[in-house]
Amino acid sequence: MNINIITLGCSKNTVDSEKLAGALRTAGHIVYFDRTRNDCPVAIVNTCGFIGDAKEESIGVLLAQIAAKKRVRTARHIIAVGCLVERYKEELATEMPEIDGWYGTKEQDAILDKIKEISKNIGQSESSESSLIPSIRQLSTPRHYAYLKISEGCDRRCSYCAIPLIRGSHTSRPIEELVDEAKQLVLQGVKELIIIAQDTTYYGVDLYHRRALPQLLEALATQSGAQWIRLHYTYPASFPLEVLDVMARYDNICHYIDIPLQHINSRILHSMQRGIDREGTLALIDTIRHKLPDVAIRTTLIVGYPGETESDFNELLQFVKQARFDRMGCFAYSAEEGTAAEALEDTVDDDEKQRRVSVLMEAQEQISLQHNQQRVGRKCRVLIDRREADYWIGRTEYDSPEVDDEVLISCASMPDVKQGDFVVVEITAALENDLFAQPIDK
Repeated sequence: MNINIITLGCSKNTVDSEKLAGALRTAGHIVYFDRTRNDCPVAIVNTCGFIGDAKEESIGVLLAQIAAKKRVRTARHIIAVGCLVERYKEELATEMPEIDGWYGTKEQDAILDKIKEISKNIGQSESSESSLIPSIRQLSTPRHYAYLKISEGCDRRCSYCAIPLIRGSHTSRPIEELVDEAKQLVLQGVKELIIIAQDTTYYGVDLYHRRALPQLLEALATQSGAQWIRLHYTYPASFPLEVLDVMARYDNICHYIDIPLQHINSRILHSMQRGIDREGTLALIDTIRHKLPDVAIRTTLIVGYPGETESDFNELLQFVKQARFDRMGCFAYSAEEGTAAEALEDTVDDDEKQRRVSVLMEAQEQISLQHNQQRVGRKCRVLIDRREADYWIGRTEYDSPEVDDEVLISCASMPDVKQGDFVVVEITAALENDLFAQPIDK
C-alpha cells in the first residue's frame, strides 16, 4: 500500500516516524512524508503533546485528515500515534470515532499489526520475507543529515514538563548499537549526525552508571565516518565538562551546543526544579566559552512561568543582552496536566506572556544581527541543504537545520554544486537570520 506519515513536534518524533517507515518499507509498503497528501489508503499522524500549541496543531491535523477521509469515495484509514495519543487516547477516541487506530509512543509492533490487518481487508498482502529482513530507517530529512536518538524518556522532573509522563524514565541505548546505526546512516549518504534525546548529558547513567556522553561522542567521531556531529538538548545541571574536551579534540564535532536554560532568576529556576541557579548557569556558560572560544551556543527560554514578576523578566532580559547567545528560542509558559507547576497559580496573563516573548526575541534579533555582521569577510565551510529559486541554501557548523541561520549563495556562482555538498565560501553580507556568501577556492 501507499502510506503517508505526517510527523508533528520535535526531532525525536521524526526519528520514531523514520523507524516506523523503515519497518513498513521492509514489509513491502511505499511510504511518503507529505503533510499535504491525501490520496494514500493509509495516513499515519505522529502527534505531539508537549505544550498547548502543539496539542492544538495535532488535533487540527487529525480533524483535517478526517475531513479528507469524508471527501473521498474510496476507503481511507487514519491512524493516530505518538505523544498526544499516549496522554489522551481514551478522550480522543471518544471525540474522533472516525480514526481507525490509536497507538502510544511504545506501540510500533501494534501499529504494524494494524497495517497488516488493513492490507488484508483491502486485498493486498505484505512481503512474505519482511519479518526476516532487518528494517533500515527511511529518512524524512534530506539524505545528507539525520538525527541520532541516543536515549528515550527522562528522569528529570522539571515542574512544567510532561515528557516523563509521556515517554517514561530515561533509557540509554548502548554505545555499540548507536555506532552501528551511525555507520549505517553514513553508508546511506548521511554526512551530518545530530545527537538528540530528551537530555543528552544524562546519557549512560542507567547503562554505565556514569555520564557517558563524552565516550559516545568520541566513539562516533572516530568510528562513524560522519563529517559533522552536532549536539542538541544538553542539560545545564551537572553538565559533564569532559564533553567540551572531546569537542575540542575532534574536528568533525561541530563547535555547537544546544542547552535549554529556561530562565536565569534563581527563585524561578528553583520552582522549575532545574537543579541549577543563576550563579551556576553563568559559571557554566563561562566554562563552555573558555574551553571552546568559537562555540555557538543555542538556548531556549520560558517566560510567564507562575510567579514571574516584571522584575524577574527584566533580569532575564538583561541576561539575554549580556550573555549574547548565538541562537535563541522563547516559549510562553502553558500549564500541562499532571505536572508540578499545574498546581501553581498562573499569575501572568496570555497577552503579557506574548509581550515578553516579543521583547526577548527582539533583543535577540539585534544580537544575532551583530553576530552575523561580524562574520562578513570571513571564510567558512558550508553544507548545502537545498535550492530555492536562484540560491543554494546552506549552513555552517554553527547552525542546525530548520531552527538556525542559513547561508545563501548564488546558483550561478556554483553551477556544479548539488544538495549535500560541502563548499568553502566567504561571507559577503548579513541579516538577522541569513548570511550571503560567494564561493572561494579551498
